[in-house]
Amino acid sequence: MRSLSDVRDVPCACPRDRAPDADRALLAHLLGFVLPDARATRLAETLIAERGSYPRVLTSAPSMLIKLGVPPKGLDILATVAQSLERALFRELTHGNVITGWQALNDYLHVSLGHSRREHFRVLFLNSRNALITDEEMGVGTVNQAPVYVREVIHRALDVGATALILIHNHPSGDPTPSRDDIQLTNHVRDAARVLGLQLHDHVVVSESGIKSFKTLGLL
Repeated sequence: MRSLSDVRDVPCACPRDRAPDADRALLAHLLGFVLPDARATRLAETLIAERGSYPRVLTSAPSMLIKLGVPPKGLDILATVAQSLERALFRELTHGNVITGWQALNDYLHVSLGHSRREHFRVLFLNSRNALITDEEMGVGTVNQAPVYVREVIHRALDVGATALILIHNHPSGDPTPSRDDIQLTNHVRDAARVLGLQLHDHVVVSESGIKSFKTLGLL
């Protein structure tokens, strides 16, 4: 098993290095804090083979990871890594204008929603300077549908003093292309928001394969 002093020796698995070998090495290094090196390496290979990718391992349900052989202390380490990454990206998002910080938004949403196996509907509520007031989940559903109520979205916007919104939801199927229902919902929210002087900046669909923006697609 490894100690904290070994962290500097782990291979980099940054966005420019997407090689599966680097992902397996990084995961094995993390598991090596609670398992002997040989077992950590075998388990890392199993986890990535079963879950499909390093990010999907980090965002897997604890029950799934336990079933695949991750010990309780290993769960804590993986959860800490995932939460730390999401928190760091969220902090980047809150430092300025959300509209002009598209890459920060893209990174945050991909980490927090891109690998979820259930559909989530969230709203970013913004102030008059397009700074983030709050990011709130408004509905959680099945693999292909999350309940959304336009009235609740607008009511919450007024509660927090927002002047603009960005709608967010994920497609667990892996295809971020907006559906007909997505487009219809967006139009309903836009029309209701406009009546009360609120601006709908965008609706972003997140998936494991990428992100699609209604604004960029010309749908808003």
